[in-house]
Amino acid sequence: MRSSTLVPRPAAVAAVIASALAAGLLAASPAATAATAADPAAATVRIHDIQGTTRISPLVGQPVAGVPGIVTGVRSYGSSRGFWFQDPEGDGRAATSEGVFVFTGSGSTPGVKPGDSVLVSGTVSEFVPGGTSSGNQSLTQISRPTVTVVSAGNPLPEAVTIAAWTVPAAYAPAGDPAAAGSINGLTLDPRRYALDYYESLEGASVRIGDSRVVGATDPYAALWVTVKPQENPTPRGGTRYGSYTSQNAGRLQIQSLAPLAEQPFPKANVGDVLTGTTEGPLDFNQFGGYTLVSRSAVTVADRGLERESTRPQRRKELSVATYNVENLDPSDPQEKFDALGRAVVGNLASPDILALEEIQDNTGAKNDGVVAADQTVAKFVAAIRAAGGPAYEWRGVDPENNKDGGQPGGNIRQVFLFNPERVSFTDRPGGDATTPTGVIRERGKAALTLSPGRVAPGSEAWTDSRKPLAGEFTFGGKRVFVIANHFGSKGGDESLTSHRQPPNRSSEVRRLQQAQSVNAFVKEILAVDRKADVLVVGDINDFEFSAATKALTDGGALYPAVKSLPRGDRYSYVFQGNSQVLDQILTSPGIDDFEYDSVHINAEFHEQNSDHDPQVLRFRP
Repeated sequence: MRSSTLVPRPAAVAAVIASALAAGLLAASPAATAATAADPAAATVRIHDIQGTTRISPLVGQPVAGVPGIVTGVRSYGSSRGFWFQDPEGDGRAATSEGVFVFTGSGSTPGVKPGDSVLVSGTVSEFVPGGTSSGNQSLTQISRPTVTVVSAGNPLPEAVTIAAWTVPAAYAPAGDPAAAGSINGLTLDPRRYALDYYESLEGASVRIGDSRVVGATDPYAALWVTVKPQENPTPRGGTRYGSYTSQNAGRLQIQSLAPLAEQPFPKANVGDVLTGTTEGPLDFNQFGGYTLVSRSAVTVADRGLERESTRPQRRKELSVATYNVENLDPSDPQEKFDALGRAVVGNLASPDILALEEIQDNTGAKNDGVVAADQTVAKFVAAIRAAGGPAYEWRGVDPENNKDGGQPGGNIRQVFLFNPERVSFTDRPGGDATTPTGVIRERGKAALTLSPGRVAPGSEAWTDSRKPLAGEFTFGGKRVFVIANHFGSKGGDESLTSHRQPPNRSSEVRRLQQAQSVNAFVKEILAVDRKADVLVVGDINDFEFSAATKALTDGGALYPAVKSLPRGDRYSYVFQGNSQVLDQILTSPGIDDFEYDSVHINAEFHEQNSDHDPQVLRFRP
């Protein structure tokens, strides 16, 4: 069917509906059929009728026929193939989107192109990326479609400009208590809430101008920008996540509609600038929520972000660092070991004590019962030595097989490296996977019963999670206790764009228990010697303002050293365009004069040796 009209006439709509019904492609109610016969124009469903004024279509589960619009973008690859089309007329209401996605299947190539005027028949559905258990919002779409092209080469509907002044500062409305905190049933208020604003444009063509990159290009060819450059900026170009109510409304994910083989995606770092006009449909997906999928090549201007280096420790300063090395095992490329080794020497200035997280066993994720990690650590130590660093010694405790979480078979754990030329380790034998270390008094000072030893490994707080590793060190004749941690992950938490507001952060329960366990152990040390030098370090997997951090500091036992930094520098990880704290070093009251550095060498870059930035603290015991 071909027509020269931009929007199909009622007679054309009626013909398409009739042919679809005759072919058995649509199941219409008797009332709808009668209405179509009596007045075809009255029966025409428009895209804004499908989108409605809430997050859930008022027509969900119902068939629609002959919905008119102009194709604005086609996704011809991946598991969610289809196209977006948009009504160029609209209804003038801010809450109703004029665009919608048509899902054509996981293996079929849509037979349309941008500029086609089409009539679409199918079933209105709500697709939840990641499944209903994810808590994600749903994407309104038309599935099982029948598509008729009326004409080709039509101008695309005018894209809506997303900019600092169009996106509300408030992120989301409070969820409806009667609906378990869901915002799905609330009428959209796009002038008041950012999530409502984006939802009111779901499926429609949008555009942004020059925008700062706040999340580096990831392995899946996506990056994050902000359209609000003054919103919680970091000195290096990111956007800082500083509280549960500072979600940063200007963040937007950017992807390309073209396959990588046809159109390479730029490799951008935080602080780079997305240049020119980027325009395309506004999608919603599992890994970033609202996403602008660009119809044209995405261009980025390099702003030359450099990796940081901390200063060397002075002669009487003890330097303690923590670094999550992201599932390191001997099968990783030598290039990764070499890069990590160079970072320890060049960027971390060869710390005296280095607590490592995510050291895997000698066979990595191969689930073969191996738990020893001596080959992994030896390869890492050799890489540090080859980079000009010290001949580190190391201590650790092998876990029970598959009892500490992480990749099955990987048996990740924490490990201490230390420079024997500067610091000594106090070995107190007997530490194993299940025996807890304790605290005793020794010549009036606190001491560990087992060193290295694990903190409360039998506690429910550490079931299927990495147990803390405690060690006793001596520097300049002074005793220093270091507890290396890797708290439970945020897996299972709902995203900031969840249909529940505030989102459900179920993983916090476990980390709160873990923090209470570590806090209790630190208090045991301080009960023997209130001036003891204790450092709690590692991947806490939680923010400096979180309940877990507050539990660690309970009773004044510890202080989160990251709070000594300027607010803009408080981050060690970048997630969905938010620069945030996950890795921490906390100090006991006896360590009242220190220098802290979050060394930004990974999280802001598309080329990473880990997804975490290491942390360094220097003090005089």
